[in-house]
Amino acid sequence: MIDNIGMMHEPDQAAALRRRVESLAPDGTLFFQYHSFATILHRGQWNALRHGHFAYYSTSALIGMLRSVGLVPVTARQYPLYGGTVLLGATRAGAPDRSVEEIVQDEIRVGALDPQRARSLQLAYVTSSEALSTFLRRERDMGRQVVGYSAASRAVALLCRAGIGPDLLTMVGDASPAKEGRRMPGSGIAIVAPSTLIESRPDTVVLFVPDLLDEVRRSMPQIEAAGGRWVVAEDLAA
Repeated sequence: MIDNIGMMHEPDQAAALRRRVESLAPDGTLFFQYHSFATILHRGQWNALRHGHFAYYSTSALIGMLRSVGLVPVTARQYPLYGGTVLLGATRAGAPDRSVEEIVQDEIRVGALDPQRARSLQLAYVTSSEALSTFLRRERDMGRQVVGYSAASRAVALLCRAGIGPDLLTMVGDASPAKEGRRMPGSGIAIVAPSTLIESRPDTVVLFVPDLLDEVRRSMPQIEAAGGRWVVAEDLAA
């Protein structure tokens, strides 16, 4: 059984976990994939914390939750999705292999178990939004046309905090037809189809979801062919 970043959307975490365990075969393995809280801290992803999410897991915390319902974590893997996700496998019998302990220790070094370390997200909240605002204003002053890509919920928070409107970011492209023709909440920036973004021949495209960089460069080679460039919003504050 696989839970792919699903349980974090459950208001009652204990009940949600029990339901998953009850659906598990006696000799089955329950796999949880989750956006690691260690990643959120390490990369300053303050805008990953938003309505609709009721939990953010360190591996240590999730291990404790699993043990409370009779499951033992047995193996773990890390993936680059969202800057760093963990896939943790648990069974009713067995013992953790080395991979579980290595991830736990890595997260401890980042400070995922230190409540004081979470304060760094407040600093990231300020620096990332100010970095975006400074960058866009500089691009405008240089006469460059800047657009965005990915009308994701995390982009909404960043644009609103930075005070960005259509004067600095003329449009945001997104591959979801359901979003096209709408506007980014709070900032009023138009959401357009990728084809419209390409036709605008932008000098710079700010990407709000870094995981998509390789994909969008492959799917929209016209951007760079016309002399444009991709800039990852998350990297501006680095």
